[in-house]
Amino acid sequence: MSKLKFASVREYMSSRLVSLDPDMEIVRATNLLIRNDISGAPVVDKKGQLVGILTERDCMRVAVEAEYHAMPGGLVRDVMSTDPQFVSPDDNIFQLARRFIDHKYRRYPVVENGRVIGLISRRDVMRALGHFYPG
Repeated sequence: MSKLKFASVREYMSSRLVSLDPDMEIVRATNLLIRNDISGAPVVDKKGQLVGILTERDCMRVAVEAEYHAMPGGLVRDVMSTDPQFVSPDDNIFQLARRFIDHKYRRYPVVENGRVIGLISRRDVMRALGHFYPG
């Protein structure tokens, strides 16, 4: 059995986390994504609990719809995806790779004890694969 089958999300997740407030203006949130060169971020409440996720796709939708209405506006809560999928830091990387293959998601928030503690992306899983299958 390969070591990859025992590798956990915790070992490869990013704990340098950009998170958004649901009451943040969408323009400000979009600029945060751009400045941090990320394609999405978890939306957390005051207790750090996951309430949604905002993606670049959501931001583009707002911008396109605003084309007819001048400047885009509104709050993150109005456009974020609610009830987002998430993973545990103790989940297995190999099983997470399968989840990425089977679903359209590019990233999952990592939640422990009800709080967002990190984010794991397809790229992070690829890094894990590269570690266990060096070329």
